[in-house]
Amino acid sequence: MRRFWIFELFFTIMSKDIKSVEHSPKIHQRNDPQHVNDRTFFIDASNQSLTAIPLEIFTFTELEEVHLENNQIEEIPQEIQRLKNIRVLYLDKNNLRSLCPALGLLSSLESLDLSYNPIFSSSLVVVSFLHALRELRLYQTDLKEIPVVVCKNLHHLELLGLTGNHLKCLPKEIVNQTKLREIYLKRNQFEVFPQELCVLYTLEIIDLDENKIGAIPEEIGHLTGLQKFYMASNNLPVLPASLCQCSQLSVLDLSHNLLHSIPKSLAELRKMTEIGLSGNRLEKVPRLICRWTSLHLLYLGNTGLHRLRGSFRCLVNLRFLDLSQNHLDHCPLQICALKNLEVLGLDDNKIGQLPSELGSLSKLKILGLTGNEFLSFPEEVLSLASLEKLYIGQDQGFKLTYVPEHIRKLQSLKELYIENNHLEYLPVSLGSMPNLEVLDCRHNLLKQLPDAICQAQALKELRLEDNLLTHLPENLDSLVNLKVLTLMDNPMEEPPKEVCAEGNEAIWKYLKENRNRNIMATKIQAWWRGTMVQRGFGKFGELLKPQKKGKTSPKDKKGKKDVKGKPGKGKKK
Repeated sequence: MRRFWIFELFFTIMSKDIKSVEHSPKIHQRNDPQHVNDRTFFIDASNQSLTAIPLEIFTFTELEEVHLENNQIEEIPQEIQRLKNIRVLYLDKNNLRSLCPALGLLSSLESLDLSYNPIFSSSLVVVSFLHALRELRLYQTDLKEIPVVVCKNLHHLELLGLTGNHLKCLPKEIVNQTKLREIYLKRNQFEVFPQELCVLYTLEIIDLDENKIGAIPEEIGHLTGLQKFYMASNNLPVLPASLCQCSQLSVLDLSHNLLHSIPKSLAELRKMTEIGLSGNRLEKVPRLICRWTSLHLLYLGNTGLHRLRGSFRCLVNLRFLDLSQNHLDHCPLQICALKNLEVLGLDDNKIGQLPSELGSLSKLKILGLTGNEFLSFPEEVLSLASLEKLYIGQDQGFKLTYVPEHIRKLQSLKELYIENNHLEYLPVSLGSMPNLEVLDCRHNLLKQLPDAICQAQALKELRLEDNLLTHLPENLDSLVNLKVLTLMDNPMEEPPKEVCAEGNEAIWKYLKENRNRNIMATKIQAWWRGTMVQRGFGKFGELLKPQKKGKTSPKDKKGKKDVKGKPGKGKKK
């Protein structure tokens, strides 16, 4: 099972940073109209639950940029033609099914986003009249084909986004897009690589992830300006040697294909910074990878690795390394030479011990050790002063029984995941970790929480389901930043299960009322003891001592002293 945190980081880095133009949200300068000398150039009406475009917008004839995304708009009115100066129009995530002819009269329009609308492909003909268009996004619009006239008539397109449709091929007229720099065809139904792309020499980014392509043509080498090439989750058994001619290539994602090796010719690629090879059948690290000393990100998860090459230590610029789901029985010492490493995934291997040199990774912020064979908590981790996230849950095999008090050495730690172990208690020192925000202790054997946990004031998430807890610390409600508290599948008594089921507010109220009751009980007890002392029933210290069974009170002793000399009952005179 692929670890969620690795998947999440993979998506964040490979999708948001690398594919920034495709996936990044549009940047809105402000929420109200932008005025310059009483002329409005920008309006943001996104996320307003609009069912129609407000007609007032069309009175601002100087508008250049309009945001209407994420509403419920069903049609574009004819009045759109009044916006003669509009350059940017975002209508994604609405309910548009057809496009009015007036849209085609916007002669200045350069960027149009119609993504996530159930648009009829026949109505896209209107787009072909937008001759100034440079960016066209049609993600997830249920397209089965691209209207030929769109490719014929639009000669200035630089970005074409078609991710998440049902395309099996591109029209041959796509070759007219001689200025195209970026094309996004992820999650379609291509079984054959679109050969037409190989004559679009201006292309810098090609995204064909998640299709069914079985081969890349040798003509790919004609794209000498190609910088980022995404072919993950296809059916590629080999790569063309000509790929080495793409001399500007810096990002190559080949994850989840059928590759056994990489052509030696790719060693000629001198600008590589990121490569994804996870989910292939490599069984060993390709030698040429160790020559790409400029690499920043390297994905080698689930590739059948048993060891790393000695030359792996040459990758001194690596910041992200995924070695999860392999067959490593120890943490390779070569990793300790990668001084710039910030993220290291070693989940789901057979590692039982970490090297003492691990502390040399002074920049490491995220470490994944989930699903390995540690017999005890690997204390070598405690030398990682910059560590912010630690994953050491054990959903199979050996289970950890303790977390050392020295965990407090990790003063930068923000998130600690220790789920699926056999922990019976947590270290008191967790309360002295000022940056701890997430503590995941699900599926353990915890019977109680340390009172010191109430001092971890940065805590936002505390996950405790499936333990043996019956009580919560009475001051837990002092954690003012805590937003998530999960207590399912615990034999809770204080607070009772029914209170816990109502959520945080009910729990805080219960704890506060219970604490007030205890304070009142203490005051009453103190008052009673003070009263007893004032009345001469003994010293305060003696009242605090528990009386032994059969012993008489001071009052009884005093009474006995007064009748000294009298025979006791049943005794002879």
